[in-house]
Amino acid sequence: MPLTLASAGEENMIRRVGGSPAIKKHLEDMGFVAGGNVTIVSAIGGNLIVNVKESRVAISREMAQKIMI
Repeated sequence: MPLTLASAGEENMIRRVGGSPAIKKHLEDMGFVAGGNVTIVSAIGGNLIVNVKESRVAISREMAQKIMI
């Protein structure tokens, strides 16, 4: 399921990262890699704030749809 369907506060493992090669590389550079953990901190106006690799990152809903957990 995409990251956008996860509940805030629960830790999830990233199964795969989709999208075009450029988007995939951008997400992987931010720490969204298969096998890594991600936790949604909050959702504001459709955008998500997540903890990934001990950093807090804001991503758009479109980007979050490409991250499968």
